Parts: sequence; structure tokens; C-alpha cells
Amino acid sequence: MSAPGGGHDSGGKRTVLAAFAANLGIAVTKFIAFLITGSASMLAESVHSVADSGNQALLLVGRSRSRQEETEEHQFGFGAERYFYGFIVALVLFTVGAVFSVYEGVHRITHPEEISSPVVALVVLGIAAVLEGLSFRTAVKESNQVRGRRAWFTFIRRAKAPELPTVLLEDFAALIGLGLALIGVALTMITGDGRWDGVGSLGIGALLGCVAVILAIETKSLLIGESANAEVERAIVAALEDGPEVEQVIHLRTLHLGPDTLLVAAKIAVRRDQDAAALVSGIDQAERRVRAAVPIAEVIYLEPDLYQESRADAADPAIKAARRFSPRGAGRAAMRAARRGQAS
Repeated sequence: MSAPGGGHDSGGKRTVLAAFAANLGIAVTKFIAFLITGSASMLAESVHSVADSGNQALLLVGRSRSRQEETEEHQFGFGAERYFYGFIVALVLFTVGAVFSVYEGVHRITHPEEISSPVVALVVLGIAAVLEGLSFRTAVKESNQVRGRRAWFTFIRRAKAPELPTVLLEDFAALIGLGLALIGVALTMITGDGRWDGVGSLGIGALLGCVAVILAIETKSLLIGESANAEVERAIVAALEDGPEVEQVIHLRTLHLGPDTLLVAAKIAVRRDQDAAALVSGIDQAERRVRAAVPIAEVIYLEPDLYQESRADAADPAIKAARRFSPRGAGRAAMRAARRGQAS
């Protein structure tokens, strides 16, 4: 999310398409090289590229299915389809990429074989590195438009759209994997010992396993349901309290129904002297302010109430955190507290 309101294609469709095209071409090239050389590292890299191509296809399917209209059975829509397919990507990367590469590496270490035409393998690995580098550069460029000043680790951990982090990690792992394959083939050429080729395949498998676990953990969290980040919640609180009809936000909960759809549920303190018509009008205005500040807040439920400082929800940590970093919100809260003190 680029800002509280988003507005950017958070799924990075162009990044996914670029990675899909690159990996498909790389996979074909690597398989041809494997048939010529018989290298285990090259076979592991071929399977890795096939898995990556399939993963990008799954991400595109998830994006397409997430745009379905809501139904009676799925009244909040299908935005979470992107999370589901992102989790499938992690499973594919682990089973197809990591497990196969580890198996092939162990097999070649225990049954070493000579590599035929190793120069072909080195040339193909070099070409693949260039293509992967171009794909990775596209992913980095697209990610920079939405991550802001966040560190890369924080961006991957906190991103609500699974596509960009997935492509970033896959391309990064692919570049490292190509380096491991290059080392394995080169050491086999230098030493004449085919076991180094197996070691390269084993390293690729371990690398893919680590990436798959990271993706599975992060996508699982999204599937379970994550709230909006602190910046977005601050914007919501500020928007709600930026009008005379809302005295204070008492309680706030948010939930991502999908990368670009946010559910907002809040209990708001209203003035005691309002009639029903004024109350309804005030709630409508508050909702419009929230949607203007955070366009992805498509589902908003506001519960009007009277503020009571003794109640537990008056100390909602989400509200405190949002107001702590908002000078305007803190000032408004102090003024309201002063008015209540004078009234008492």
C-alpha cells in the first residue's frame, strides 16, 4: 500500500507477467542445457524455473478470481482468493522446487556422474542470470512505488498483497540459485568430481525450502486475517474525528478482506443532544470522510455510543496508538477531555 488510500496496483500485475515470461523462457533453455550436459544443478534449476512459472500463473489466477462479484454465500466478495493462491504458491515452491532439488542433489552425491559439455551449462546459466536480473529489476521498481521508506524486510512482512513479495523472493532466490549452480558446475569441471554438481543442487533445494517457508508463514497470516497497518488506522481515526458530529473514536477494528478491500468497524462517541436524523446524517458524513482518506475502506460499520471513561473499551490500544502519532487527534482528544471536566 503506497499510502493510506492506496491507489496503486498493489498486486503488481506487470511484475507477475514479466516474471512469468522470463521464467518460462529460462525453463526451456535450462532443460535443453540439462539434456546436453546431464548436470544435476542444471536439472534442479530447470525444475526451479518451471515451478516459478507455475507460481506466477497461480498468482494471475488468484487476481482474476478475486474480482468476482460478491454472492449470497460470499457476501464480502472474493478478495481473499489472492491470499489462497499465494499460499498454494508456497506449497508448490516447496514440493516441486525444494524437495525435488534436494532429492536430485543427494542422488548425485551418492551416485556422481560426469557432466557433458559443461561450457554449455555455464553459458546457459549466464543467460538465465541476465533474464532473472531483468525480472528482479522490474519487481524492485514496482515494489519501490508502494513500499515508501520501509525496509525491504518490513515491506515483505507487512505487504497486504501477496504478489510483489512473492515475485521478489522468487527472483532473489533464483539469482542466488543460479550462483550455486554455477559454482557446482565450475567445481565439477575443475576437480573432475561430479559430487560438486550434487552439492549445488542440494544448496538450491535448501534455498527454495527457506523461501517457501517464509512465503507460507506470511500468506498464512493474511489468510487468517490481518488488520490495516498503523498508518492507515491513524488516517481512519483522524477522518472520523475530523467533524463535529463525532466526539471521539472509542473502539476500532479493521480487517483486510483482500489486498484492496478493508473492513472498518468502529464505536464512536456522539453528542447527547442529537436527534435520530442528525445522528444518521453525522454517521454518513463520517463514513464519507473515511472513504476519502482511505479509498480501500469499502465496508464500514459505525456504532454510535456515549463516551464513558470508566468502560474498558475507552482504553482501546488501537485508538491510543493511532492518536499518539497524530498531533491533531491528540489535541482534539485533550480539548474534549477538558470540556467534559468543565461540564462535570
